Amino acid sequence: MATKVTTNAHRNSSFLRTAIALQTLTIFLQAVSAGLLLTSSYGASLHSVGARVMYGASMLYLLAAVLAWKPGGGSPRPVWHASGFLVLASAQVVLGIAHISSVHLPLGVLMFGLSVLALARRQD
Repeated sequence: MATKVTTNAHRNSSFLRTAIALQTLTIFLQAVSAGLLLTSSYGASLHSVGARVMYGASMLYLLAAVLAWKPGGGSPRPVWHASGFLVLASAQVVLGIAHISSVHLPLGVLMFGLSVLALARRQD
């Protein structure tokens, strides 16, 4: 029985790391599409679609954190981190829609940095 619990915990931890990696990648791609927004005709569409994908990746991160915590028996700390990140992602979307670049851009940089830190952190 202990082996099954250990296997589930490892699987949930791997899912959590994958979700964080996906989130980090989507935020990086948002930075790339923001550059395209300024230089090409399709940049706005790409950035808009990317925002939806990034938001979905943030929700996936929260789901993975809950699964690693509750059924997996892990720490609840990643759930708090993922919840906070979803709040930041929500603010980022609202600021982007409102075209408040003076806050939208630095928040994007902060989110990328926090996501890289979450990816580098040990997920116990």
